[in-house]
Amino acid sequence: MTSTQPDTDLDPQPAAPVAAFLASHLSGRTDEELSREFHQLLDAVRAHGKKGQMTITIVVEPPANGVDSAPMPIGVESAVKAPKPTAVRSLYFLDSDGLPVREDPRQLAMDFRPAPAVTTEFKKA
Repeated sequence: MTSTQPDTDLDPQPAAPVAAFLASHLSGRTDEELSREFHQLLDAVRAHGKKGQMTITIVVEPPANGVDSAPMPIGVESAVKAPKPTAVRSLYFLDSDGLPVREDPRQLAMDFRPAPAVTTEFKKA
């Protein structure tokens, strides 16, 4: 049978509040940048009706020279994949050489001439 009691051999440490860390990192600049990117993502999703994604990565490096009391470099990186508008498409036909053309090459061409000018005068019979 498995035990549900915590392992008493480990020294439990309080969990680091990630939100508080992000808010205070680099004197709040990280929080401001992440918030700006998040709102830009929200605007793009609303504008284009497509999903987007924001990934926040916290990079922690070991202390310099392996010294336990040395400071640990911690950085925050973000990547935003905002939706883009759907590109406008146009219809084309392929000619006998396989090149895209605007007019259907199978359609017979008709010569059009301008219609006579419209007059408001009536001819008397």
